[in-house]
This record gives sequence, C-alpha cells and structure tokens, in this order.
Amino acid sequence: MEEILIIEDDLDLQEGLKYTLEMDGYKVEAAGTEKEGLEAVKMHSFDILILDCNLPDGSGFELCTLIRQFSDVPIIMLTARDTEMDEVNALQLGVDDYMSKPFSIAVLKVRIKKLLARQKEPERIESNGICIDKRICKVYKKGEELDCTKLEYRMLIYFLENKNQVLSKEQILDHIWDQEGKYVDENTVSVNVRRLRTKIEDDPAVPAFIKTVHGIGYIWKEKML
Repeated sequence: MEEILIIEDDLDLQEGLKYTLEMDGYKVEAAGTEKEGLEAVKMHSFDILILDCNLPDGSGFELCTLIRQFSDVPIIMLTARDTEMDEVNALQLGVDDYMSKPFSIAVLKVRIKKLLARQKEPERIESNGICIDKRICKVYKKGEELDCTKLEYRMLIYFLENKNQVLSKEQILDHIWDQEGKYVDENTVSVNVRRLRTKIEDDPAVPAFIKTVHGIGYIWKEKML
C-alpha cells in the first residue's frame, strides 16, 4: 500500500484530502506545520508528499529545501499564489509537480498516480552493451561514459524501452515533441539518429543496433546472447 504524507495547515482541506485518498486505497498521514512535516519525513519513508506552499511556521519552499538534503521522495506542491516565479522556484528546489488552488481532486489523483508509476520504473536500462542510468541521466557503452545531448539521451531511452519494435518516424517525432515542446520535422529525426549511431555503434556505417526500416522508420535490434 502506497503511503502519502499531506503537509497542509488548512484542516478542512487536509481532512478532505486524507479521506478522499484513503478511499482510493492509500495510507495517509497528515501534518499541519513545517516542523511536524519535517519530523514525519525523517521518521518514516513515504511514497509521495503533498506539500502546501504556506505553512504557519515557515514555507513549503523552505521545507522542500530541507527535505531534498536527505530524500528524493516525490513532492507535489499546492499553492494559493498562482505566479510563474513561484512555480519556477518550486521546480528549481526539487518539487516534482505544482498545483494552484483551487484545484481538481480528480487531476490531483492522476498526478499522484503518474508520480508513483514513475518511481516504479527501472532506474537502469541495458541492451547490447549500452547502459542508461536514469538516476543520473548518464549513458555508458561497455562501462565508458558517452557524451550524449539531451535529445540523443531521450531518443536512446525511447529506443531501448521499445527494443525489437519498429518505430515510425512519426512516432519518434511525436516523442520528441512531447519531450522538447518545440517543432521538429522528419529530417531532424534522421539527423539525430545518425549522430546517435556515431556514439553507440561499433561501425556507424553498418549499424547493428539502430537499424533502418526503409519507408517506415527505425528499430533497436537487441542481440541474442
């Protein structure tokens, strides 16, 4: 059973969230101050924190900074101050998600599920001597670190998570769009595949890992041991 800690000084909201999440099968604890929240996180291992931005003895920003000194537990921050700078500040401090009050309980539940699912993803992906360590965003080939751009890194993860499956250029394009949030075209996909091959293939001119499927796209072929 996943365990959630709510750090919120509004008792009505605190009790409402606690009841709703418990009805969904979560084990929920609550704290109303920065001090209580910090003590709870130090004493127990939670799967996710729901943290209010404004607390009677401090702020969610301060508490997040303290928690990030010893824990990488996912944090969703709630705030009544809907400003861009507050959101930027929260994300820079290590908050995983950010919601402005009033918010939809249904949307909060979806975001909780997404963060919990992300925690269950494997931290390392390996195939054909290539290893991706998601915890530190590093790529290794036979133990040696490769210098990959952010786009190459994300493309490589996409290939390895869908190994032995043909991926169309449109699928790869959509994936890049989702991650980068900017316009790209099919030629960008081809260019970045070529660049990635120069870093991971033993012979980029005759690729063994990322193979072209003519007229469709590419496939990551995993070698059979």
